[in-house]
Amino acid sequence: MKLVFIGSSLAIVWCMRYHRVVRRSYDRELDTFRYWILLTACSVLALVLHEKFTLQEVFWAFSIYLEAVAILPQLVLLQRSGNVDNLTGQYVFFLGAYRAFYILNWIYRYLTEPHFTRWISCVSGLVQTALYADFFYYYFISWKNNAKLQLPA
Repeated sequence: MKLVFIGSSLAIVWCMRYHRVVRRSYDRELDTFRYWILLTACSVLALVLHEKFTLQEVFWAFSIYLEAVAILPQLVLLQRSGNVDNLTGQYVFFLGAYRAFYILNWIYRYLTEPHFTRWISCVSGLVQTALYADFFYYYFISWKNNAKLQLPA
């Protein structure tokens, strides 16, 4: 299953970089987010905050930290453009909803499993859901008013 996930992620990155249709809709002037800052911060955090100092645990912590902040470039790009097309708005909304439902899973596991101790996942999930809070607000306002989703610039 992990190979399918990694393969599909690589295919998405390839389409974003090299596919003609997707590349034509990409605006380099708006996309100035410095992603290397996220990679560096997550790497340092994984080296400092992990459950055990093993290569596997450090890489796991890095992946969890990176997943928590990986939406930031997309949110910044959407905010800079101001206008959000329907498909992109739905996609970002469901990404955030997935993480919010994951929090319910952690609460359930904490209450039912005697030794549930994945604090890195829980804290990172809360951070990730908090990053979506502003988007959720504008998404629900546009849905309630039956209007096009627009983020303040």
